[in-house]
Amino acid sequence: MSNTVIKVENLSKQYRLGQVGTGSLSHDINRLWHRVRGNEDPYLKIGEENKRDSKGNSDYVWALKDINFDIQQGDRVGIIGRNGAGKSTLLKILSRTTSPTTGSVKIKGRVASLLEVGTGFHPDLSGRDNIFLNGAILGMSKGDIKSRFDEIVDFAGVERYIDTPVKRYSSGMYVRLAFAVAAHLESDILIVDEVLAVGDAEFQKKCLGKMGDVSKSEGRTILFVSHNMASIKKLCSKGILLSNGSLNLEGSIDSAINRYLDQNVNTSELLLKSDPSLIACVIKVQLRNLKNEKKSEITISTKWKICIEFQVHSKISGIICGVGVVNIMDVPLKTTWHKPLNLLPGKYYAEFIEDQTDFALGKYVIHIGLSAGGKNIQFIEKALAFEIVYGNELLNNNILKLESSTGAIINQMQSFVISND
Repeated sequence: MSNTVIKVENLSKQYRLGQVGTGSLSHDINRLWHRVRGNEDPYLKIGEENKRDSKGNSDYVWALKDINFDIQQGDRVGIIGRNGAGKSTLLKILSRTTSPTTGSVKIKGRVASLLEVGTGFHPDLSGRDNIFLNGAILGMSKGDIKSRFDEIVDFAGVERYIDTPVKRYSSGMYVRLAFAVAAHLESDILIVDEVLAVGDAEFQKKCLGKMGDVSKSEGRTILFVSHNMASIKKLCSKGILLSNGSLNLEGSIDSAINRYLDQNVNTSELLLKSDPSLIACVIKVQLRNLKNEKKSEITISTKWKICIEFQVHSKISGIICGVGVVNIMDVPLKTTWHKPLNLLPGKYYAEFIEDQTDFALGKYVIHIGLSAGGKNIQFIEKALAFEIVYGNELLNNNILKLESSTGAIINQMQSFVISND
């Protein structure tokens, strides 16, 4: 395997849907009998498309299907994909908490994983005892664990509670200690699922810094799952994109994020059904140029606009429609809204015009929100995605634009609202 520490070949994982009912024992015996004779599973129905978001004709679903990739020592790999793409299943297999249905996984080195709140610790043991228990599982001596004990407790910030059973910890305390244990004890591969989202922003930043440090200084391999593209991009250099249980892309983290946004975020238009349970709701969002053409790519230094249609179901006072534009690292670049309005039931059209043309080349995401009286009515995260590109006439003009490092520009887009009935 040379410097390859994880080698995944033809990996698939199948789950049976529904509850186990009568007859399942006979099915298992029949499967075993066919396997011993070298025959295929008589209950496995083939020829179905692997769509995890819809019910198939059989009682089985492939959580992962024919996954192949290699990870080298010291790689920092971000695993991304929509909910249900197979990310957590893959990490469970790599952590050896579940086994694959077919295929093989070869791992060189000790693995420390942080997959879910509540895993890895015995709830009735104290934080102190759980630290020593996890170290022993990794094959460390008591002396080695003692030498790192104070550092673990300090990082987690749980010194006052270290002799308290962890079942009495809050979820945030639990995750802080669990990450500190995984990051500081001697492992060659560190696997972290979305569990860090439980912690506060400051602790998440601290964890990202620690993972980067142990990878660079100790040559540890990091596998990290998150829906926060900013965290993924900051930590990782390599990306794996999963879609419906299949490997969609393995490459640089930038290419993985870009494809994820292209495939999972609407470009140029978002259409939504009216929600009568809300006093007001967005039903259409479009990105257009000033010729009123729908666009997903905007030429640098040209003007463009965000067009929003929303439905008001009941008379409302002080309603505000706002938009936010962020880059792929979730850094806010522009936030704007129109003045509060008193509206009667009906359809309305809001338009936000960007005429400053100060966006750099790259991909951006638009968030949409409705509020009234200081209370949120609706928030649509990643409503649209678009890209600022060079136009043919600008290629030889040596134009270079940089994003401001100072954060969001507040309320600088022109806006107006009109009745659309």
